[in-house]
Amino acid sequence: MPATAAATDTRTITFREALREAMVGEMRRDERVFLIGEEVAQYNGAYKVSQGMLDEFGPKRIIDTPISESGFSGLALGAAMCGLRPIVEFMSWSFSLVAADQILNNAPKMLYMSGGQWGAPVVFRGNDGAGGQLGSTHSWCVEALYSNVPGLKMAIPSNPADAKGLLTTAIRDDDPVFFLESERMLSDTGPVPEGDYTVPFGAAALRREGTDCTLVSFGRPVNFCLEACDALEADGITCDLLDMRTIRPLDAESIVESLKKTNRIVVVDQSWPFASIASEVIAQVCERAFDWLDAAPRRVNTDDVPTPYAKNLEAAYLPNADKIVAAVRSLLGR
Repeated sequence: MPATAAATDTRTITFREALREAMVGEMRRDERVFLIGEEVAQYNGAYKVSQGMLDEFGPKRIIDTPISESGFSGLALGAAMCGLRPIVEFMSWSFSLVAADQILNNAPKMLYMSGGQWGAPVVFRGNDGAGGQLGSTHSWCVEALYSNVPGLKMAIPSNPADAKGLLTTAIRDDDPVFFLESERMLSDTGPVPEGDYTVPFGAAALRREGTDCTLVSFGRPVNFCLEACDALEADGITCDLLDMRTIRPLDAESIVESLKKTNRIVVVDQSWPFASIASEVIAQVCERAFDWLDAAPRRVNTDDVPTPYAKNLEAAYLPNADKIVAAVRSLLGR
């Protein structure tokens, strides 16, 4: 993981603490940065990501809002056009759908439509995907839908260290950034450098190295891929595992380089399969590296149904290690 020279020793903290460190660090560094959203101040955020920030920065920079995503997203966009650098917390990305005009029809297009006069340096962040028996309307994976729009950037971290480094990069970026977290990962722990560091956008991380197949994933499913790699290695099958870290921009070059070594690819994506991120990755692979393929690419997505509420059905609906192992074995004829 690339890190600036200012980063110091690592220690083990949670995913939510890593997110908080990124926001606190940038708010101390740049007085233009503020956080806005439902319950981010008085109740420390719905998931306690902003815990303690109101005490340090006060109500002018940690701002509670009414339940109106369209309203506070529009406010943040206007503030960004006037020189501030807002962080908007959606309690869930499912709720961002009611702010689609502000975040999709305005923010990504503002720099282009104004001829470069006004940008929109806003970070929109919050929980994405199935959060654990929250039902269909509260379990949206928005990455496939939202990444279709040019003019925005999208980061999806898979571990606490990347959560801090990618969010720091996002807050400093001059374009609107959609930062997708998983409620199911907020209590995950991992080594995170102290101090200031960034993780660059558009640079995949090689989490495992192998020769039999390339696994491509991002966000929470990277952890399912790691489980699958362990199971496959017990049978002598090794995989390159690429954690994309950002979808916009997408590091297609690293995917092609890995494919030239393994000649097989499985893309693991928690979006629905139709017009998914996995679909785009496979399309780019076929355009850029068709001659290197020894077998048709495979996708492991969520099932093509609304997210079930029942715990057992939700688990069966999501990508998991067993589905990934089966896809790799199928490609290898094993």
